[in-house]
Amino acid sequence: MMTHEEFTKKLLQNVEVKKEYDALEEEFSLFDELLKARVKAGMTQTEVATRMGTKTPAVARLEAGGGNKKHSPSVSTLRKYAKAVGCDLEIKLVRKKLT
Repeated sequence: MMTHEEFTKKLLQNVEVKKEYDALEEEFSLFDELLKARVKAGMTQTEVATRMGTKTPAVARLEAGGGNKKHSPSVSTLRKYAKAVGCDLEIKLVRKKLT
């Protein structure tokens, strides 16, 4: 049986899959940052949900949202999450690197 890493590596050899995966890189990065912040704060999803005034499944969906453009989190939701885990939300534009 393949590990997740091995499976991902195999899938990414397909040009079309790689193209779609790369297109979602920014969103994957955001959701990874959310999870890291919660873990660093030593909190469970339930604790974050309580601080945000929402339910645990909403936090789970937020952290696992990767690529669901139909339900991208609002800035307000991201601020609440950041506050709940003891962080500030920073949004900035970064100039693209010319290749």
